[in-house]
Amino acid sequence: MAPPPPPPKQLVLAASSADAGVAAWDLRTGAEEIRHSPCASRPHALASVAGRFLAAAQAPPAGGNSGTVHFYHWDKPQVAVKSFPAEPIRALLADQEGSYLIGGGSNGNLFLWEVASGELLHTWHAHYRAVRCLALYDYLLVSGSEDGSIKVWDLITVLDEQSRSEAKTPYLYSFNQHALPVTDIACFLGAIAVSSSEDRTCKIWSLSEGRMLRSIPFPTSIDSVALDPRSHVFYAGGRDGKIYVTAMGVVVSSHGSDDESSILGALDDHSKAVTSLVSSTDGLLLVSGSEDGNVRVWDTRSQQVTRKFKHSQGPVTNVLIVTPKRVNLPPLHPLRKVCSANGEVKPQSVILPRPENDVPIPGNRTSIFVEHYLDELQYGGSSMLLDSALNTHNGAPNQQGEWRSKYLELQDLFVHEVLDQMPSSRNP
Repeated sequence: MAPPPPPPKQLVLAASSADAGVAAWDLRTGAEEIRHSPCASRPHALASVAGRFLAAAQAPPAGGNSGTVHFYHWDKPQVAVKSFPAEPIRALLADQEGSYLIGGGSNGNLFLWEVASGELLHTWHAHYRAVRCLALYDYLLVSGSEDGSIKVWDLITVLDEQSRSEAKTPYLYSFNQHALPVTDIACFLGAIAVSSSEDRTCKIWSLSEGRMLRSIPFPTSIDSVALDPRSHVFYAGGRDGKIYVTAMGVVVSSHGSDDESSILGALDDHSKAVTSLVSSTDGLLLVSGSEDGNVRVWDTRSQQVTRKFKHSQGPVTNVLIVTPKRVNLPPLHPLRKVCSANGEVKPQSVILPRPENDVPIPGNRTSIFVEHYLDELQYGGSSMLLDSALNTHNGAPNQQGEWRSKYLELQDLFVHEVLDQMPSSRNP
């Protein structure tokens, strides 16, 4: 009998705002695999595009007002493609399938590109100041800004001209409860989001009800958050170098307030601010990056460090856990500066020679979000809602708002189920 195939290799990636490149270590052996350079990225500016390749928005040079986006293949250290967006990109995010890339700009604009073509599908003004962080679940996009605001966007509406014209506001929800810049956002199964801020709080939001569920104070500003997929716990990376283990629910005791009991403990091995956190899909590992230039891998059960990586003398601003798909890809297209509808502008770009044995990257534009929506309804066993949407509207594109509202009904049920499982669900 042939031995079973080895498990896919997982890499820990780290980038810095100093030009130290993107380092990749084997999570199992600890060996450094490759270092992509040049790269100097601010927090939340590094993204894995469905495990196929990396995208990193570059911090503009001192005094500069322009930035680039670099793309890297796994087996080559140099930049494969350079793109020059209309403004420096502060936050970068790819959808799960790697069909779309979303960028948050330094002027408060959001950009949505199709990866397969590089086409800019839509751009819109989202915030008064720079977009610092992004989170995506299905077709719901959550953006956090330097102006302290958080907005939730329905991408079906964003990408459909008729839906945009009929919507009362361009966003689904707008939250303004943070007093200082928002530093990070993470989604819990799409129905709940956790945000962190320089105002020393993390806030929990219902994305279906459009309201704040809780506000949790910390003894320091929080720069990063990561959710434990196994339970209602999240990790908050503090500027004091500690990672706070925090309950999303509340345990009320006679010895302290609700807020005090939310912080269950702290992981303490960094000497400076914890700028980036990522949890493994099974929740058994947590990876942290810090301004001290180090990366730590934590066993969340024992709360002990299992691996230590030194990235550079500069601060670590981004960490990821990635399972690379080592396949030959079609050439990456540079990201365009303007939408086709606004007139073609030829972007400046540098593209390396086309690799062999191309593997197509799917890109169905707005239809992919509708497909996700229908799949979610079917997977959830809500055939009555699905049949109603299809039979009543015959899948008409101008009824996407109806489909969205039905999906939000399911999210609403999920939020209440999650809250019921928490020790307490009292409003803040």
